[in-house]
Amino acid sequence: MVSVIASSMHGESHKAWKRATNKVSKRKCKSDCDRKRLIRLPQICIDFLDDVAKECLLDLGLFPENRKICVDALLDIWVYVRKLQRHDAFAILSEFARRNLLNLTNNARGSRAIQHRNAPELYFSQADGMRDLALYLRRQYNILHPKRLVIERQYSSFLGKCELLNDRAIDTQILSIITSPMEENQWYDMTFPETEVLLIFFTSTEYVLPPFLKSMKKLKFLMVSNCGAKKATVKGIDVMSSLTQLKSVRFESLLSPLGEKQSIEGLQNIEKLSMSLYEGFGNMSVFTKLKAFNLDHCSELEHLPLGIFNMPSILSLSITNCHLLQKLPDDFGNMSSLRMLRLSALTGLKELPASIGKLGELEYLDISACEGLKVLPKEIGKLKKLKEFDMRECSRLKALPTTVCELSSLKLVICDEKIGKQWLRARNISIPELRVEIVEAHFSLDWLDD
Repeated sequence: MVSVIASSMHGESHKAWKRATNKVSKRKCKSDCDRKRLIRLPQICIDFLDDVAKECLLDLGLFPENRKICVDALLDIWVYVRKLQRHDAFAILSEFARRNLLNLTNNARGSRAIQHRNAPELYFSQADGMRDLALYLRRQYNILHPKRLVIERQYSSFLGKCELLNDRAIDTQILSIITSPMEENQWYDMTFPETEVLLIFFTSTEYVLPPFLKSMKKLKFLMVSNCGAKKATVKGIDVMSSLTQLKSVRFESLLSPLGEKQSIEGLQNIEKLSMSLYEGFGNMSVFTKLKAFNLDHCSELEHLPLGIFNMPSILSLSITNCHLLQKLPDDFGNMSSLRMLRLSALTGLKELPASIGKLGELEYLDISACEGLKVLPKEIGKLKKLKEFDMRECSRLKALPTTVCELSSLKLVICDEKIGKQWLRARNISIPELRVEIVEAHFSLDWLDD
C-alpha cells in the first residue's frame, strides 16, 4: 500500500504531499484486521485523477482477482463505452501503471516499448488491494456512469443473486459474470436492454452462454474467457444473432464457437475480433466490416482461416505465437487497406509471400522472433508508406534485399546488430531520416505467470 501511495504522489507539490500525509495519519489502522481502513488508504492515490480517469479506475473491479487480463480488452471498454480515443485510453492506462494502480506485463518475447499499438501483447494485473479499492469506490462514487453489475463467484451465491434479479429488466451499462459451469436451464429470466459490455469468466470444459444475451440490443463489447487449464466448448453462440450493435468480440481458451456458419451469421457488423488460445475456425469471409483481427497462442493453427484475406475494410492484422504456421497464402496481398501487420513469434514461418508488396497502405510491420525466416522478398521494397519495421530476434535472417533502399518513408527499424549494419548502409544511401535501434535478444517467461 505504501508503494502505491508513494508512486501516486510522484511529481506532486509539497502541499499535496502534506495533505496526503495528514490523510494517512488520520486513517491509521488500529489492527491488521481493519480491512475497511486498509482499503480506504489507497484512496489517496486517486485524489489527483480527473473524473474520467476515476471512472476508468472503477472498471478494474470488473475483472477476476489474481488474473492477468489483456490490455486490449480494457481499452475496448474505454473506447466503445467511455467514448475515448484509443491513444487517450492508453494514456490513462499508462498513468495507472505509473501510480502502481495496476501492473503491466509484456507478452512479447523481446523487450519492447509499451505503446498503444502493442496492446494485444500487453497484460495487466491489479496491484495488491487495488481490486478491493475499485469495488469499494464503485459503491461510493457516482461519477459519470455508475451502472456496473458484477456477479461472482461461488455457485450458490451466484444463483442467489440471479434469483433476486429474476424476471426483471436490469438497467446496467456493464455486466461482469464470474461463475462456475452453467446449463441453459439454470440461467434466470433476466433482461439487460441498456447493457453495452458483457464480460464472462468461467472455469470449465463446457459452458452455455446466458439466453438473456439476446436482450442486449445495445451490446458493443463481448468477452468470453475460460480461466481453466483446458480449452472449453461453448454453446449458445446463436443467441448473438440479433446483436447488431456489437463492435468487438474477444474469445479466450475456447473450442470452435465460430466453427459453424450459423454461429456467425449475426456477427457481420463487428469491427474487431480477438482470439487467444483458440482452436477451430470457420469461414471468416462473413466478417466484411472487420477492421482488426487478432490471433494469439492458437497452438493448433497450421493454416490461416478461410476468407481472412477477403476482408476489404481490415486495417490491423496481428498473428502472434502461432508456432505451427509455416506459410502465408499468395492472396495475402489482397488486404489492400491494411496499415498494421504483426507477425510476431511465428517460429515455424519460413518465408513471407511476394504479394506482401501489394500492401501499399502498410505503415507498421512486425516480424519479431520469426526465427525460421531466412530471407525477405524483394517485393518488400514496394511498401512505400512503411514507417516502422520491427525485426528483432530474426536470428536466421542474414541479409537484406537491395530493394529496402526504396523504403523512402521508413523512420524506424528495430533489429539486432548484424542486420543493423546493413540498415545503416541503406540509410546512408537513400533513407537519411531512418533511425536504427539495435537491441539484444531478450527472453522472458513472465507472461506465463498467471
